[in-house]
Amino acid sequence: MPVRNAPSSPDACHLTRRQILASSLGLGLAGLPAVASHAAETYPARPITLVVPFPPGGSVDVMARQYAEPLGRILGVPMVIDNKPGAGGSIGAQFVARSKADGYTLVVSSQSSHLANPLVQPNLGYDPIKDFDNIAILGRQPNVLVVHPSLPVKTFAEFVAYAKQRPGQLNFCSAGAGSMGQLNVEMMQLAIGTQAVHVPYRGGSPLITAVLANEVQFTLDNLVIFLPHIQAGKLRALAVASPQRLPQLPDVPTFAELGQAPLNQTSWTGIAAPANTPPAIVATLHKAIRTAAMEPSMLENLRGRGVIAPEDMAPAGFEKMMAERLVAYGDVVRRANVKPE
Repeated sequence: MPVRNAPSSPDACHLTRRQILASSLGLGLAGLPAVASHAAETYPARPITLVVPFPPGGSVDVMARQYAEPLGRILGVPMVIDNKPGAGGSIGAQFVARSKADGYTLVVSSQSSHLANPLVQPNLGYDPIKDFDNIAILGRQPNVLVVHPSLPVKTFAEFVAYAKQRPGQLNFCSAGAGSMGQLNVEMMQLAIGTQAVHVPYRGGSPLITAVLANEVQFTLDNLVIFLPHIQAGKLRALAVASPQRLPQLPDVPTFAELGQAPLNQTSWTGIAAPANTPPAIVATLHKAIRTAAMEPSMLENLRGRGVIAPEDMAPAGFEKMMAERLVAYGDVVRRANVKPE
C-alpha cells in the first residue's frame, strides 16, 4: 500500500469524523464521562489492550508501562500490555490497524513504526495516517550526536571538518537498515556534506556496544540509551536535537544553536487506535492521556529519563506533524537511497 506522505483531501466521511472529534476536544471534557459506543455499551466497559510492537525493555515498552497504570486508574479499567515485536514495529502496528475500531485495541506508536518503516519497507500493509486515529503524544525523546572519545573532535564544527576530510572513512551505526537512527544520520550528512559508512545492528543494545567499543565512530539516536555513557565519559556528546539545552547536558548545544535547525527534531512516542474509531471514544482516550501526562509523578519520571513532557496536541495536530515528517524524511530516503534490510 503506498504511503500517503501529505494527505490533503481526505474523503468527506473522514473530514466529518475529524470535525466531530475536534469539536469534542474543544469542549474541554469535564472529567472523563463514559461514552456510548456503536455497540451500545458504555466505554470503557472492559480491559483495554495496549499493543507494544517491540520486545519488553526497550524505550517504547518502558513508555507504555509507565502510562499503563495511570491510564487504567483514570479510565477505570485495566490496561493490558501485549508485546508483539517484529519487523521494526510493523507486525504490532499492522495487527492494530486491522483490529476492530472500538477503542479496546490500541498501539504504542513511534517513529519506527509510523515513519521509518512506512517510508523504507515495501508492501508494509498499513498507512501510518489513513489506517489509524493517532490520538496523543506520550513523550518526546531528544536525539544526540555522540562520538567515541578516541575521535579527535570536541565540537560539532570540528566533527564536520574532520568527517569532510575523510569521506567514506568513518563508520556510523543504527539499530537497523532503514531505522530512524540511519535516517537521522543521513539527514545530517545531506545537510553538512559528509559521507560516512552505515553499519546496521539489530537493536539498541548491540548498537551501544558497537559505539562503546569503537567499532563505529559516531551515531545520532535517542539520548535515553546513551546518557549514562556520556555522563561516565565513555562517549562524547557534540549536539542535541531538543527545543533547548538539556539540564543533564548543559554544555552541549542544540542543532538549532549550531545553525542546523532542520536537524533539531525530537523523536516521539504516542498512542493510536484503528481508523474510524468513534470520535467520542478518541476524545475520551485523548483526555485520559493528557491527564496522565500532567500528573506530577509522571512529569518527574519523564524528566528523570531524559524525556520531554508531551505538549497538548490534538489528534489533528498530531497527524499534521506526522504528515510533515513523512515528507521531510521521504526526501532523505530518496536522496540518500536508503534501502531496507
